[in-house]
Amino acid sequence: YSSLRTGRQRTRPFAVTKIGIDLPRPELYARIDRRVELMVGEGLEEEARRLYPFRHLTALQTVGYREFFEYFDGRITRDEAIELIKRNSRRYAKRQLTWFRRDPAIRWFAPNDDRAILDYIDSTAAVPAASGKE
Repeated sequence: YSSLRTGRQRTRPFAVTKIGIDLPRPELYARIDRRVELMVGEGLEEEARRLYPFRHLTALQTVGYREFFEYFDGRITRDEAIELIKRNSRRYAKRQLTWFRRDPAIRWFAPNDDRAILDYIDSTAAVPAASGKE
């Protein structure tokens, strides 16, 4: 990718509006836990089992597969694998939030503050497109 960059900033024909949803951490973590349970219920374990022969591939060293591979290897129990998926997903979400919070262009809102979000979008719609990286 870096070999394709020219060093010039490009001009976009549109304005970028960055919005973040600031969910309270306990609620975010509860949602992550429910999502993991849903994924397991919808076949994550079976999917991981089909991919097990390819477990050495970098693309499969991700949250969800990695923990089930440990279970298939007999290093942990199925319940431990699911709990590790939840924990590792929460940790990943925390790292993502840390990264996004460093972006001063993101405007953060409460998840149920629809009016403020729409007002902000409306207020930024009239702003001309900026040149450069956003």
